Amino acid sequence: MLSKKQRALLTRILTWIGLLIGAAFAALPVLWMLSSSFKPNPKIFATPPKLIEEGSSLSAYLSIFQDPEKIRFFINSYIVALSVSALTLIVAILAAFAFSRFDFPGKRILNVIIISVQAVPPITLLIPFFGLMVALKLYNTYHGLILTYMVFTLPYAIIMLTGYFNTLPRELDEAAKVDGTTSFGALWRVLVPISIPGIVSVGIYTFMIAWNEYLFALTLTRTNDMRTVPIGIQLLMGQHSYEWNEMMAMSVLGSIPVLLLFIFFQRYFIGGMTAGSVKN
Repeated sequence: MLSKKQRALLTRILTWIGLLIGAAFAALPVLWMLSSSFKPNPKIFATPPKLIEEGSSLSAYLSIFQDPEKIRFFINSYIVALSVSALTLIVAILAAFAFSRFDFPGKRILNVIIISVQAVPPITLLIPFFGLMVALKLYNTYHGLILTYMVFTLPYAIIMLTGYFNTLPRELDEAAKVDGTTSFGALWRVLVPISIPGIVSVGIYTFMIAWNEYLFALTLTRTNDMRTVPIGIQLLMGQHSYEWNEMMAMSVLGSIPVLLLFIFFQRYFIGGMTAGSVKN
């Protein structure tokens, strides 16, 4: 019969073992992707598999950096993702402030519409969006991609920031108004600065959606000078052969922006994701 301390120790050991197995399971594909990006293409599927093969080099990365078309994929992704993130945050902050601080006709209906948009599978809107972008002459343009992505990022951003603003006491707004500012001024001078964790977490999530999106980027663009990184990786799949090492290298390079965002803003991201879950 185990004592209480022994049971607690056994539980802790089993927990650590489970966490280590889960971490290894999650990290192994990433490690294999990184390893494959350095291998010569014929040796990626060598048997038995090795993390480090003879002849490993930076040739796949050099091939990407020396190809203007592949560099263009990254530029397009940065333009689209950063634009979507910035515009989504501006609109979401204004909308969330209105939902949090004011009562107006149709408020409940608008809330239902916003939540309903989140429930619609994106693939069902693919053909309507394609027809709409062609009709508006936004097909194969940055504007078309940015507006399309905002349809899917705005509902989440508004819901999250509304919940965050609801946790902030209204006395802050009233104190700002006593000092002579307007409601709009109270938003940008008082509420936004103290809502940085929530805003950062929404911004990172929005950037991730726009950076990783594949389906609409493939459908709403036609020429390679408008393609984004996910489409660029897919284009490395040729009719008769796949450039596996370059695909892995582009995947590594494509993962770096999101990884850096999470590393540098992890504290804000975790705090912002949970801050609006309770109301004081």
